[in-house]
Parts: sequence; C-alpha cells; structure tokens
Amino acid sequence: MFSNFLYFLIALVIYATSELFEPVKGFDKTVVFDSLVISTVFVVICNVAFKRLEKKNIKDPYGNIDYQINNYISRLSILALMVFAVNIYVFRLNFLFSGIKIFNIFPTFEAIIFLGLFLFYLVVIWDAAYRVQKIYFAGDVSKKNFIMSNISISLPALLPWFCLSLIADIMGLLPWQPFKDFIQTPAGEIGYIALFLVVIAVFGPVLIKKLWRCKPLEPGYARTGIEDVCKEAGLKYSNILKWDLFGGTMITAGVMGLIGRFRYILVTPALLNSLNSDELDAVMLHEIGHVKKYHMLFYLFFFAGFIACNFVFFEPVMRLLYILSPVYKAFEFINVEKSQAHSILLSITLIGFFVLYFRFIFGFFMRNFERQADLHVYHFTNGASSLISTFYKIASFSRQSVDKPNWHHFSIGQRVRFLQKCQAVPTLIQAHHLRVKKMITGYFIIITLVFGLGYSINYGMARNAFDNFIAEKILFQQLDVDPENSGVYALIGDYYYDKKNYKKAIDSYENVLKVDSYNIHALNNLSWLFATCPEQKYRNRDKALEYATRALARKREAFVLDTYAEALFVNNDIQSAVIAAKEALHKSKDKKKYYKSQLQRFEKMLTF
Repeated sequence: MFSNFLYFLIALVIYATSELFEPVKGFDKTVVFDSLVISTVFVVICNVAFKRLEKKNIKDPYGNIDYQINNYISRLSILALMVFAVNIYVFRLNFLFSGIKIFNIFPTFEAIIFLGLFLFYLVVIWDAAYRVQKIYFAGDVSKKNFIMSNISISLPALLPWFCLSLIADIMGLLPWQPFKDFIQTPAGEIGYIALFLVVIAVFGPVLIKKLWRCKPLEPGYARTGIEDVCKEAGLKYSNILKWDLFGGTMITAGVMGLIGRFRYILVTPALLNSLNSDELDAVMLHEIGHVKKYHMLFYLFFFAGFIACNFVFFEPVMRLLYILSPVYKAFEFINVEKSQAHSILLSITLIGFFVLYFRFIFGFFMRNFERQADLHVYHFTNGASSLISTFYKIASFSRQSVDKPNWHHFSIGQRVRFLQKCQAVPTLIQAHHLRVKKMITGYFIIITLVFGLGYSINYGMARNAFDNFIAEKILFQQLDVDPENSGVYALIGDYYYDKKNYKKAIDSYENVLKVDSYNIHALNNLSWLFATCPEQKYRNRDKALEYATRALARKREAFVLDTYAEALFVNNDIQSAVIAAKEALHKSKDKKKYYKSQLQRFEKMLTF
C-alpha cells in the first residue's frame, strides 16, 4: 500500500522535473507511435511474468509464492516508472498538448493526464497480477475491486499536490499583482506551502474518507467495543468507519486526522470477522498509540522538512552539478549536449534524493513508530498476547511468511519477538520510547542545520563565497575548453581582482591582451589596478597611464574616462585629470553621484 504511494510521488517528481529540459520547438507526433510500442512491450512483459508465476503455482499449489508476487509487482512498478520517464524525458510527450489554451491556463489538468498514463501502467501490473494474487486473499475479491482498491489507496498521495497545484493555477489568474508578487518571494512561498500543509493535514481526512467510500460502522457489539476502548484511552474522534479495502478482505485498521473533530478510525470487515474482542481491543490500542505519540504530526514535519530542504538546496545543487566536468565528458560520447546533460543530472539527483529520503529516512521512522504503537498495549494490559495472536492471524489468513520483509514495517516475526522481549524485560518499553524521542530530536537538529546551511548558501552569509566558488570552477573549466578565449581570461581577471589576488589578476588581464591587444575591459581594469591597487608593490603609474590611453583611444565612455582621469591624477597631471573627469560626468547616464565626487576630489587638489 505505502509502496504505491511512493511510486506515484516519484512519477510526480519525474513529470515536474521535465520542466528543467528545454521546450521542444515543434512536437514530433511520430513519437506517439514509439510510446505505444514501448507501452505494448511493457504490457507483454507484465502478462508473461505473472503467467510464469501462475504456472509455477499450478505445479506446486501448496507452495508459497506470495513473496515472489510482491517482488514482481515491485520490479514491474519500477519498470513502469522507467517507461514513464522515457515518455516524458525522451519522447517529450508532455508537449503533446502545448498550445492548447486550457492547458496553458491550468497546467494541473495536463499533469493529471500524464499521471494518468503512469496509472495505466500500474493498472496493467495489477490486472496481470490478479490471477495469482487472488489466491492469497482471505475472501472473494473481484478483479475490478482489486484494481479499484489499489487506485483508491494510491490517490491520496497526489491529493496535496493536486490541491496545491490547482490553487496555484487559480492564483495565477487573480488580478491583484502585489499578492502574486509576494507569493513568488521566498517568504511568500514558504508561508503559502506551510499554510497549505496545515490545512490539508487537518481537513484532508474528510476528503480521503469520501475517496475511499468509507461508511459509518453499524451499531453493534464491535462498534461498542471500539467506542469503549477509545473512551478508556481518552481518544477523541469524529466517527468509526467501515473500510471496504479489497472487498473488505484485508485484516487491517487505521486512524487518520490530527484533530479530534476530523479524526476517523478505520476498520475492515475482515478485521471485525476474524478477531475476538481482546484482539480487536489490542488493534485499537495500537492505532490509538499512533495518535497519543503524535506520529501523524511528525509525518507532517517530515514532509515539511523534505520540502524545506528541497526549496533552499534546489538552486545550489543545480549550480554544483554544472561544474561536474568529467560527467559531461562522458555524456559527450553519446552526443548529449551539456545543457541537456545538466537537466538529466538534476532530474536524477532530485528523484534520487526523494527516494532516499522517503524510502530510508521516512521508512526508518515509520518502522520505529509502528513498534512504538505496538507497545501502547502495555499501557492498558499486562501483556501483548492478544496483539501477538492478531499478527499470527494476519500472517495465516494472508498466507505470508511472518519474516516477510517490509520497508515501512518490521516483519511480523520481528514485531512479535520484540513484544515478547518487552514482556520478559519491561524496561525495554521505556527504552524504545526514549530511543524514538532521541531519533526525533536528532532529526529536528539535523534538518534545522541542513536547512540553515542551504538558506545561508542561497540567501545568507555563505552566498558570496558559494557564488565565487562556482564562478571559479566554471571559468577555469571554460578556459580548459577554449584557452584562446580572451573573454574568459577577462572574467578570471575580475574574479581574482575581487578575491584581492592582484598578481593573478594582472596575469589574467595581460593574457587577454596577448590574444586581443585592444580589449577595452582588460585595458581599463589593468589601468585602474596599476593606479589604485591597495598593495603598493603592484602600483605602476606609467603603465596605468599607458593602458588608460590605449583604452580611451578605442572607446570614449564615462567609465574609461574615469579610469583615464585617475591615471592622470596619480601621474600628477591634475589639470588634465579634472578635464577628463568633467567629460566623464557629462557622458555618464548613471552613477552621477560617484562621477561628481571624483571631479570634486580632483578639483580640490588644484587649490593646493
């Protein structure tokens, strides 16, 4: 279930990062045929894979191939992401509707269409998997119900994006420009996203219960028992809902909602039919444990942390990737231009960061939160035998191994063994709660430091140092590519000048003049450096006047006249310096205050 969430979010990242690539000038409709071909091949692969499993099951009907089924679904889902990426990155299908007005006004609608393409690939997998997957259902589940259940479970992953994106489209149509300008600022974007996350976290469960078509659980023994447990645990909730997941055959429960008024407890019919009252109480105490330990609130912070770090590091990472010269040389072998290769690298980096964060960091916390929720039964009972028997029933009815691995839960076997250890050594309970507290504290410290670093690089104290570092790398890479390019030497000279490395600045400017003896930029900056350098050993008034005179012969503009006046001044030709400064002031179109101060400085010396 959670894997489908992850797949859909990765597909969304793939689609969103397609904007990093240059738009195509004209859409090649022949790629539609290519897309149909690889999609057909994908369909064939899915059906062949599961037919092989079906034959294997016929030969050995008592063998357990549930692990292989899930393994095939996972691998084919990853293949679906790869096929989807080819459609977006290579075939550029996202430009199929370019020029259509409705999609230009509401880009969200276009995104939905292409995410629907990825959904189609997943439906193909589920359709092929059904013929062997149905063996492991506790009851009778139709193919339609199986596919629709998978779809309905996956869609909440896109709900926040859909609402956020659609609201952004609508705000783009608003006539109030000051508000639109504010939203585009860093503070505006952060505030807008933070507010939206809070709203969706509070009111999202109302939409999800409608999406899942949950209905209130009928009055009766089961509902009364759940209500009694919630009352004893002090849990506030809006309603207890029947969750017909996969035709109600899955033995599971859930709780969603940060606020009691919008909090819902979900139970499946199979859960109610399979468990006795003590086991049902234990399951409810587990779900209540999630609420009491604020796990859903922490999940919200984990999402916010990801968004915040992505926000402040996007531009720095984009620039860092631009200086990976050896990687671009590898791309040259397959005739991929640097701009295109840069977009590919940035997309891979963003997707990789997303997968690593949610699959490993988020998954790590989910596993430990589930264990913490398991331990909540010890707050109300002396043992966890009812919860343990529930786990064994789940494994038995679903015909899966108790040691089946899971990225977001510990295996049933691991959970049972840990509960048994806690039964024998009660101090392990508080030890785990303390461990989780330390994990959460560590997360907030690390995410704050990482965000602070990114903010400093992007907007704060470290920005100039980072910009200089990137500029240096890019300049010297360009120099390696084109050693005769005088413009690059000039920029390198500027770089060293700003860094106060005057020796290298002089060398760089003189290298420019070896290639282009009339380069105004180099002549002017060399003259200024020789005339005004803070380090006296690099001053040379003769060279200052020589280079300024050569520059003035090529271009008689304010900034050149100003340098010429300075060169005259250091050569004690004050009268000529005043004349040049007056002309610079007259020709200047901006920086009038500066040129006027220069003239006054020279005129003041005439009075002595």
